[in-house]
Amino acid sequence: MNSSKPTPRRGRPPKVAREHGETLELLLRCGMEVLTEQGFAATGIDAVLKRVQVPKGSFYHYFDSKEAFGQAVLQRYADYFARKLDRCFSDLSVSPLRRLSNFVEEAKVGMARYQFRRGCLVGTLGQEVLVLPDSFREQLEITLQDWEQRLSACLEEAVKLGEVSCVHDCKALAAYFWVGWEGAVLRARLTQQVRPLDIFFQGFLTGITR
Repeated sequence: MNSSKPTPRRGRPPKVAREHGETLELLLRCGMEVLTEQGFAATGIDAVLKRVQVPKGSFYHYFDSKEAFGQAVLQRYADYFARKLDRCFSDLSVSPLRRLSNFVEEAKVGMARYQFRRGCLVGTLGQEVLVLPDSFREQLEITLQDWEQRLSACLEEAVKLGEVSCVHDCKALAAYFWVGWEGAVLRARLTQQVRPLDIFFQGFLTGITR
């Protein structure tokens, strides 16, 4: 009895039985991965659908357009990152500056794990803001302001504990940190090493602990 090899499928992704919520979760998770690696402009919807084996009809059930998809992915990333910051900055078992240091160390491990293909979605999209739909500009700025507020609260606690001099404006320091951090992440992806993150963070600590 002869056995034949199955013919490879071509064209549209195969139908896979999934719950609606699971399909949405797959799309958003894949969107975060792909957009973080290659940005919005270079990402095609067909490539995303093929990767998660979701038909176009299901995609447009959730999103009216690629722009709506990108906005939803950015919001999901912002929510994920806010939880990460809360976990790091609210760790009462260590001092406030140690919490910030732990965040940096975790970021270094994460970038190395993905061989520096992934950085920060907000930073990646920010670099192509001139070619993004206008709706992204405000969303990106709101996200960065949220990160600044969370870090500012951590730094204010550091001031109360004497880790940081009271002469510093914590809101300004937090804004400065994220501006420099995004540049350091970009340089780390360029050089494929964590040294730019270390250089920036050590400079930041030196400036606030003198």
